[in-house]
Amino acid sequence: MYDPRVSVIWEIIRDFFETRGCPIDVTFFSTYELQVTALLGRGIDIAWNSPLAWLDAQRRSGGGCRAIAMRDTDRDRVSHIVGRTIGPVRTLTDLRGRTLAVGAMDSPQATLIPLGLLRQSGIEPRGHVEIRGFDVLVGKHGDHVGGELEALRCLQRGEAAACAMLDLNWDAWTRDGTIDPSECTVIASTEPFDHCVFTVRGELAAEAEQRWLDALFSMRYDDPTHREMMDLEGLKAWLPGRTTGFRALTAAVNAERFFERQPSSA
Repeated sequence: MYDPRVSVIWEIIRDFFETRGCPIDVTFFSTYELQVTALLGRGIDIAWNSPLAWLDAQRRSGGGCRAIAMRDTDRDRVSHIVGRTIGPVRTLTDLRGRTLAVGAMDSPQATLIPLGLLRQSGIEPRGHVEIRGFDVLVGKHGDHVGGELEALRCLQRGEAAACAMLDLNWDAWTRDGTIDPSECTVIASTEPFDHCVFTVRGELAAEAEQRWLDALFSMRYDDPTHREMMDLEGLKAWLPGRTTGFRALTAAVNAERFFERQPSSA
């Protein structure tokens, strides 16, 4: 639960599943760690996991989970390193000896994957470049863009040479005036990655899973009665789940030793 509208959206989706003969109960969690614990403890059957929560579920289950569905908009995302148009940073190399503002420590899009991009470019975070993080609502895995927005504000105040953000947020913030595109520019972008994915335990009954997927995939954007719900969730189609888009995050998590540094959530 990172925003009150989440409960409204899922009340609509719950009613939709009811009309499809596949009634569901919807449970909300304050953190993804608690959600993963509930999934692995059989308190819930399906978890809509962040990419980091997917990795955590696989780590804690010994690879015993499956990704079964995702939004079209959760595929092939990128994160941008953004600098000031007239600032000193034109390439990633220019970040050496300067400050990069990032989001919450557990944000794949605004922290972990961008730090991985630096490493790929031969720039060691916290060694060659100072990292200034904004740990807003840790546990939400960056779904709450507060830390990401604070990183942008840090850049705009001149307290950082660049900041990291998801491409969708760059697009939204340049549209609504949060970012003046004449003052900020994209310096570099990460390789494409995937975002949230519905996750189940390996032993979930195939019949139950298929009944749920049949209901989910029956949503059609060209149906006006479905469109409002899909617009609220930011998608035009539900797609099968895939895991190939988590490679960059996996590498970043390993390099950061992320799970080793976190208190045990098992």
